Amino acid sequence: MPRVRTFAPLVVGALMMAAAVFMTVQPTARGRAPDNGPPSWWKPPADVRAMLKDVSATRLEGYDRALAGFGTRHTLSTQDDPNRGIGAARDWIKDQFDQIAATSGGRMTTELQSFIQPVSSRIPTPTRITNVIATLHGTDPTSSDRVYVVSGHYDSRRTDVLDGTGDAPGANDDASGVSAVIELARVMATHPTDSTIVFAAVAGEEQGLYGSDHFAQVAKDAGWNIQGNLNMDIIGSSLGGNGERDPHTIRLFSEGVPTAATPAQVANLVSLGGENDSTARQLARYVGETGSNSATDMDVKLIWRRDRFLRGGDQISFLLRGYPAVRFTEPNENFDHQHQDVRVENGTQFGDLVQFVDFPFLQRVTRVVGSSLAALERSPRAPANARIISAQLSYDTELRWNANPESDVVGYEIVWRDSKDPLWTHSRFVGNVTDYTVKSLNKDDNQVGVRAVDRDGNRSPVAYPVPANE
Repeated sequence: MPRVRTFAPLVVGALMMAAAVFMTVQPTARGRAPDNGPPSWWKPPADVRAMLKDVSATRLEGYDRALAGFGTRHTLSTQDDPNRGIGAARDWIKDQFDQIAATSGGRMTTELQSFIQPVSSRIPTPTRITNVIATLHGTDPTSSDRVYVVSGHYDSRRTDVLDGTGDAPGANDDASGVSAVIELARVMATHPTDSTIVFAAVAGEEQGLYGSDHFAQVAKDAGWNIQGNLNMDIIGSSLGGNGERDPHTIRLFSEGVPTAATPAQVANLVSLGGENDSTARQLARYVGETGSNSATDMDVKLIWRRDRFLRGGDQISFLLRGYPAVRFTEPNENFDHQHQDVRVENGTQFGDLVQFVDFPFLQRVTRVVGSSLAALERSPRAPANARIISAQLSYDTELRWNANPESDVVGYEIVWRDSKDPLWTHSRFVGNVTDYTVKSLNKDDNQVGVRAVDRDGNRSPVAYPVPANE
């Protein structure tokens, strides 16, 4: 059975839910759907707030300095020097995960996932690439099959992408993301989770996303039910090269038309105007709902793009396999500190150095990801087989979906918005049913979705329905 995270008696929760149903389902005088905005449902509970408070800027700085201290973590650098190169970084990360796993009561396991990458444009000779992975196994039988992957890449690079010998500290790109992965593993290891969380430090990103590509393919071949990848890459500075400082915002990139969509699926999206309703966009909206709050002291800025111009990240490897994935990146980047040899020119310091990382900012970003991870792992999954009934012309909108397997699901919520709006603007709790018609809601003018609600009021990500006859 899933653990109960509220001390209120279930009967009180049932009465409150019934009241919510009454308030949201009553029709207006004209019989139309009531104009209710989506509930501000995620207020991190006490245990999550304590976990987020435990995220330490001092520890994050310690991890970051250790990673930068290996001199270079280039994929082509030495793998057998105990003090320098990607091999030393690999072993250090594994040791951190092993120490953290020892605090988990047996729920966390660690591994080195290695493979030989063949020759490519950025891999001149066959090269061993190793991902370092810690898995916090879920404890709820109805939820532990769900997997959430939080990732960062621990390799670094210089101006010359094939230079594996010179210094490449990579303090922000991406020791900041890996530091956040390690710190999230630490603060979450002692908390049983309903779903399974994988903390992944991947390699080979700068050479072609090779580590994450291997990881995602292994997961796909094994049939993993990955419900989301939260990729953190360049998340450590609040000050950009443009002189702008924004210490309370993190950008979140998400794709519209799915990378893995077939031509038929793309045609279906185009016909429905569903380009803004991919599973990645639903995941991004969910992170926006659950990552921006008083416990994180941050705003999540949603960017409707897969990644930045001329850039890419490890989330793409997951998108290629049809998994929902998003990328966190600081609001204003400084290109003098990315992919640059360490040097001073005309009084300007180049290079990705620790001195340019804002650790209180990194602490807040880590809390954003932790807040959303906590919401995801304890909330229901998005309803399966969601469909909008379109067998005949109608002035109403009828939705159907499969019942969720989680034992604590008490009902479902219909959400909708005008087709031109980016975020859900209306909602209605419809009870524990799998078929519901929103009277007088014109499906031609609105985007609709459905999500599951559990007895603690936690919501799943939204499932976007496809047209069906039944």
